[in-house]
Amino acid sequence: MRRREFIKLSGVSLLSWPHVARAGQGPVVGVLSAPTAQAVKDFVAALKDGLKESGFTEGQNVDFEYRWADGDYSRLPTMADDLIQRGVAVIVALAPAAATAAKKATNAVPIVFVLGNDPVGLGLVKSLNHPGGNATGVTFLINALAGKRLQLISDLIPSARTFGLLVNPTAPDIDRDRQDAEKVATAMGRTLYVASATNDEELDDAFNFLIEKKIDGLVISPDALFTSRRDRIVAQAAHFSIPTIYHLREAVAAGGLMSYGTSFKNAHHLAGIYTADILKGEKPDNLPVQQSTKFEFAINAITAKTLGLTIPPSLISMADEVIE
Repeated sequence: MRRREFIKLSGVSLLSWPHVARAGQGPVVGVLSAPTAQAVKDFVAALKDGLKESGFTEGQNVDFEYRWADGDYSRLPTMADDLIQRGVAVIVALAPAAATAAKKATNAVPIVFVLGNDPVGLGLVKSLNHPGGNATGVTFLINALAGKRLQLISDLIPSARTFGLLVNPTAPDIDRDRQDAEKVATAMGRTLYVASATNDEELDDAFNFLIEKKIDGLVISPDALFTSRRDRIVAQAAHFSIPTIYHLREAVAAGGLMSYGTSFKNAHHLAGIYTADILKGEKPDNLPVQQSTKFEFAINAITAKTLGLTIPPSLISMADEVIE
């Protein structure tokens, strides 16, 4: 049995990161993020913990500049250029679209990426062991887990026969997630409807489409837009009483039903350590791409009760965290 943690929900003060933070005399780290500041605040904190563990403390010997695309990938190239013009010592790219924008913008400024896709396939590095350029970072398995998430929510609702999959068709490597879910749905004899969204209006349309199809459960694919709109999606799932599984435990903490995926905090902590190595003079080419393998399975018992669902003991025993 895996260790479980039972916690009580409580009010949390939410901080918003400033656009520019510069107080000390040290080098400046540029953070280029596809999601919103609010959506990744805990991950940026983990990044800073990794830096601090390696001797770099914000405001003392390192400072930060932030650029947030808020899920709009078209803004990233200009933001990457701006960070380069500002003379940052390293760019930390959060999400695949941010990493590719940074890589296209510079071959000189070091880049540390955090993403759930294959960095070789994206053209960011030549190989995981020998990056061969100005970029390295942390990758984790996330885009081929839609089938696993579909299986988990099916285990929670054995009577369910129709499911939905929400995807952003512009997201890198999204076909793998869709194909994985379709394969599992076929094997289980379930019907799967795929809904697409690239903005807020399309997100509303996607939910209306899935409601018309009378889905019994919903799987959210990993994407910067959906991460940025986490609270909105959680609210819509609650409004329509749709049992939904996400890729981030933070969605469960915000009221979502279930999540399964790699620990984003762990991945960003590792990226912080690599960023510190580069600030100390290490070259990205000498730092093999790390693969974060820490997975998290979380369940919100409060949400399950609200939806009239009973969590099977088998899922309780598997969960790393049960919020009640």
